Amino acid sequence: MSDQDPTMPADPADQRVDEPSGDEPSPSRQASAAAHVGRDADDADDADDADFDEYGDSGVGAPDATTWARDARGDLQFLEDEVYLGEEAVVPPGEYAAVPSSMPGEADGAEFAELERRIDADRTPMFPVDLRRHLPLEALWRRWRALAMWGRSDVVDDFGRDPKATARWEWLLEFLYSKWFRVECQGVDHVPAKGRAVLVANHAGTLPYDSLMLVHAVRRDHRARRDVRPLVEDPVFHLPFLGPIMNRIGGVRADPDNAERLLLRDELVAVFPEGEKGMGKLWRDRYRLQRFGRGGFVRLALRTGAPIIPVAIVGAEEAAPMVGKITWFAKSVGIPWVPLTATFPWLGPAGLLPLPSKWRIRFGAPIDVAARYGRAAADDRLLVNRVADEIRTGIQTSINELLGTRRSPILPAFFG
Repeated sequence: MSDQDPTMPADPADQRVDEPSGDEPSPSRQASAAAHVGRDADDADDADDADFDEYGDSGVGAPDATTWARDARGDLQFLEDEVYLGEEAVVPPGEYAAVPSSMPGEADGAEFAELERRIDADRTPMFPVDLRRHLPLEALWRRWRALAMWGRSDVVDDFGRDPKATARWEWLLEFLYSKWFRVECQGVDHVPAKGRAVLVANHAGTLPYDSLMLVHAVRRDHRARRDVRPLVEDPVFHLPFLGPIMNRIGGVRADPDNAERLLLRDELVAVFPEGEKGMGKLWRDRYRLQRFGRGGFVRLALRTGAPIIPVAIVGAEEAAPMVGKITWFAKSVGIPWVPLTATFPWLGPAGLLPLPSKWRIRFGAPIDVAARYGRAAADDRLLVNRVADEIRTGIQTSINELLGTRRSPILPAFFG
């Protein structure tokens, strides 16, 4: 029995049950007894001793911050040691990276590499995005693209047409139309003064001068001064500088949904069914119309009830006669081919300027396919293809007639 004063609180060390048995006091008891020598009855000292004795048998009081940090630094030193990961380590020592849950084997890696190669070979990248990777002066590239957006209007329509830009470029279109190409326009009154219509024209030339002249002809010579919205193919729509300009003066990316939205707003839409094949015709194939796709413009006219107006354009082939084209590296920059003309690439960018050929544009009588066949006929593929072939034949006939009116068969590009 202890002869401790019963009025004093019990020593926590005396209450523990896990002390070793024997006559000799344990080291923990000795440390506890030594710690209690000279204990004062003062309340503050009692509180200090109570805190101290919370650690029981350890014989060590609550460690201060310095002691704990010194001990922990040694225990955690292994976390700072550089771990050798072998010759194939992809993460340098001292850096961190996510560890995948599973690593593909060599066979899986080969399959993924082959799949990635096939995807890259089949895709046609967006022109400005991929070409920019090959240009060292990216800042100059950005400034060049921003030049086309200079002086932009505060208000544009849903497709990006800018009235201020249209008025700003009017002088250049008028110069090309009246002075450079000396365009003769026939039958422009066949275009309705109001309401929707689909203008279907042949396509030629490395750059879309024919669509610009078609748009300007209706705006200049038609009694209602109507605006025409040409559908522009992706290789042209995504060209730097030219693409933004075409968009700002009314060009719309070639897409059936875009065309239908425009027609439902009672606008004039110009389509070039030959597409890229028309722009890529060589000189020996000039004025020979290519296949009109799958007749999408006929289906569009049937669904919207818009009349089709055939348009024949002569002169565009001589403005940029293509004698060859390079295709082996063109796809890497997002275009179907690089043209070889009489002036390009020999004269650099100046070689893209058109030659002063004599142009003639003839607008045919409107064809109301919706009234003739009904709007439900849009789902009849055979009918759609047959109507498209009939319109193609009519445009080819008009082209042949216009070619027969030329006064100079030797130099039609200059004398017409």
